[in-house]
Amino acid sequence: MTFLLDEIALATARLAEAGVPSPRTDAEEIAAFVHGVTRGMLHTVKDADFDARFWEGVARREAREPLQHITGRAYFRYLSLEVGPGVFVPRPETEVVAGWAIDRLREMDVASPVVVDLGTGSGAIALSIAQEVALAQVHAVEIDPVAYGWAKRNILEHGEGRTTLHPEDLADCLPELDGQVDLVISNPPYIPPGAVPRDPEVRDYDPSRALYGSGEDGLDEVRAVERTARRLLRPGGFAVVEHADQQGNAVYWLFAEENGWRDVRLRQDLTGRDRFVTARLTQD
Repeated sequence: MTFLLDEIALATARLAEAGVPSPRTDAEEIAAFVHGVTRGMLHTVKDADFDARFWEGVARREAREPLQHITGRAYFRYLSLEVGPGVFVPRPETEVVAGWAIDRLREMDVASPVVVDLGTGSGAIALSIAQEVALAQVHAVEIDPVAYGWAKRNILEHGEGRTTLHPEDLADCLPELDGQVDLVISNPPYIPPGAVPRDPEVRDYDPSRALYGSGEDGLDEVRAVERTARRLLRPGGFAVVEHADQQGNAVYWLFAEENGWRDVRLRQDLTGRDRFVTARLTQD
């Protein structure tokens, strides 16, 4: 065993004691980042090349700073995205939401589907759709200037050409696309005011604007997404909205039949928890 692998074992124990959910993985990711290799090549790092900055990264993770802030990258589906302070770190459960949308778009009899991602943050959902759906034209909407900057960097790296970024509010954006969009998707802020996220990585580091929804129940932004989707979608187009696991029923009823919605479904993530609602606009 090399010196670096010995140090990774020690770091794993420290991170586990600090309550980090995936201590070995995180220790290896930090080591790989610091030494400029992949996790699979950690055993090739010579003892003389050990970089003490590894322990600086471990100390930051031990304090529950997000791994993605330490390495500067977040993995989402098939993408590696730039992230850092001021932008929401995309989560694995949102990959399921994006995956559902990608499957529906591939099934559509539309040559070049038009998609709108409301509140794009880092651009994770928008860029995944642009990458995985041939000829999709994706519009990513983000009004927060810091998050907008992160999304712009990621679009320049991954999606320039078929992903267009708009510095607009999700409540009144893109009037030029009214009635022309095939799918609207959003992971809006939805945590009720006064609620405290359990994980310190979320509570202490994710921007509050991306976490906390407006209104007594935290769902005012979801209501705005429903109204915007109703305006933007063509007849037969889909809306896809993420929510907290305890909000499924409330979000389900926001997509009311009298407002033109049908096929409303409450859907689960990989852990079996309610995670997102899908709906289809009534066809003429």
